[in-house]
Amino acid sequence: RRSGQYTMNHDHSKKTPDGASFDRSGSQDSLDELSMDDYWKELENIHETRGNNHEERVALVVKEPDEGELEEEWLKEAGLSNLFGESSGDSLESVVFLSTLTRTQKAAVEKRVETVTQTMRKKNKQHQIPDVRDIFRLQNDSKGKICDGSEPSTVRTSENKNETQDGTKGPKFSLGTDEQKSSLEDMPFSDTDINLEISFAEQAANLKDSSVGKMRKGGGGDTLLPNFRLPKDKTGTTKIGDLAPQDMKKVYSLALIELTALYDILGTEFKQQKAVKIKTKDSGLFGVPLSVLLEQDQKKVPGTKIPLIFQKLIAQIEEATLETEGLLRIPGVATRVKSLCQELEAKFYEGAFNWENVKQHDAASLLKLFIRELPQPLLTVEYLKAFQDVQNLPTKKQQLQALNLLVLLLPEANRDTLKVLLEFLQRVIDHRDKNKMTLKNVAMVMAPNLFTFHGFGSKTIEQSEFVMAAGTANVMRFMIQYQKLLWTIPKFIVNQVRKQNTESQKKEKKDKAMKKLLKKMAYDREKHEKQEKTPND
Repeated sequence: RRSGQYTMNHDHSKKTPDGASFDRSGSQDSLDELSMDDYWKELENIHETRGNNHEERVALVVKEPDEGELEEEWLKEAGLSNLFGESSGDSLESVVFLSTLTRTQKAAVEKRVETVTQTMRKKNKQHQIPDVRDIFRLQNDSKGKICDGSEPSTVRTSENKNETQDGTKGPKFSLGTDEQKSSLEDMPFSDTDINLEISFAEQAANLKDSSVGKMRKGGGGDTLLPNFRLPKDKTGTTKIGDLAPQDMKKVYSLALIELTALYDILGTEFKQQKAVKIKTKDSGLFGVPLSVLLEQDQKKVPGTKIPLIFQKLIAQIEEATLETEGLLRIPGVATRVKSLCQELEAKFYEGAFNWENVKQHDAASLLKLFIRELPQPLLTVEYLKAFQDVQNLPTKKQQLQALNLLVLLLPEANRDTLKVLLEFLQRVIDHRDKNKMTLKNVAMVMAPNLFTFHGFGSKTIEQSEFVMAAGTANVMRFMIQYQKLLWTIPKFIVNQVRKQNTESQKKEKKDKAMKKLLKKMAYDREKHEKQEKTPND
C-alpha cells in the first residue's frame, strides 16, 4: 500500500520498463523479456485510452480489516456464522455440514474459529463463546464416527503444527483419519491426471508428508504446459450448471473451505479482499456493474446470462475473420474508440447503432475496455488477489486445482462472462498460424486487462505491475489452456453435498415424526379431557 493506493505486489525484485531483468521466482515459467513486450505495450495502450477516454474514476477503496474480522467474514461466507457470536448456541444445524468435512477442511475451520474466539475474548464480547473443541466434539459424539465412517484418530496437522497464529500452543484436536492417505496411495494416477475424488488439500498434505513427493517448483520450459486431463469416470463428471442453485450454495461453502485448507497446507496466505461500496452507474454499457447490465438486458432478451454488448462485440470481431494478424494485440485508434464508446452508450439499446463502421481492431479494443471499465473486476475484488497468488503455489497441478476452486467461488454472472471470454480467446488461438497470436501472446495481452484493475487507484504504471506481470500472464495462460477442467465440480465436493443432503433429509424425517407424535399426544390429551367433563359442567 503506497500513498493510499492499492498495490498487489509480492516480495520479488523489481522489473523496470526499460527491459531490465526481473526475478522469475514468482512465475512458474521463465517468460523471456521479448515475449513480455506485448504486456508492456498493452499497458501503455490502456493508460493512453484511460487518459483520453474517461474522467478520473472514483478509486475503489479496499478496507483494511481489523483483527479477527477476516476470519469472522470467512466463517460467514462459509455458512458457519453460527459457530460464534450471539447465535453460537445454535451450532447443532452445522453438525451435518461439519460431519462431511475432511481433516484438512476441519483444520482450516478450527483455525479461523480459534482466531475469532481469541479476538472476542480480547474484546470482552458478552456472547457465549463456544470452545472450538466442543463444536467438533459435539459432531463426533453425535456420529460416533468421523466423516468417512472410520473411527476417530488424532492426526498431526502438519500445516499449523497445532499452533495458533500468535505462536501460542493451540489445543490438539481429534481430526479425521488416515484412511484417505491409504486410498490415495492405492489409486494409479499419473502426473498429468487430475484426481477429483480426493480433496486437493488432502492430496497436498500427503505429498508434503511423503518423502518421495518433495514439493518442487513447477519449472520446465515456458511453452511446456502439462497436458492435464480428467481420468474417465464411470459416473461421469459434474459441470457447473448441472446442480440446482441450493446445491451450488453448498458447493460455494465447501470450495471456500477447501481452497483455504489448500493454501494453509502450502503455506500461502489466503485473504479475501473487501471493497468499500462506491456509487456506480445504474444504466448504460461501460462502467456498469454486471448485475445491472444483465437486469437491463433481460428486459430485452429474457434469460440472458451474458451482457448483450459483450456478446455483440465478440460476434463483431469474429465476423471479420479470426485470421487477422495481431488480433487483440494491435489496438484500435484511441480517438475512434472513444467516439464509438459514446455512440454505443447513446444508440446500442435503441438498435440505431451502425456496426458497419466498427473496424475489427476497434471492436477488440472496445471488448477489452468493457472488461477494464467494470466497476469491480471480472475476477471480483474478493478474489482478484487470490487469482494472482495462484502463481506462488509450488506445482502446476496445485495451481490448476486452486483455479478450479476459485472459479467455483465467482458469482454466476462473472463466471458465465469469464467462460465466454476464455472460449473466445481459445478460438483466436486456434487461428495462430495466420493471426500469429499464440497462447502466450494472447495471455500477455489479456492479463493487464483482467489483473491491473483501475478501481484500485493506480494512475500510472506502478512498479508492482512490473513485478507481477509474468505471474499474472501465466495465470491467464492457465485459465485459457485448462478452461474445460476449470468448469468441473470436483467429485469429492459433489459427494460432500450429497452426504449433506442425505443427512439433512434424515434429520427432517426425524423432526417430522417428532412433530406428528407431539400433535397426536396433544390431540389425545384434549380428547381425554373432554371425555372426563360431565354434562353438568
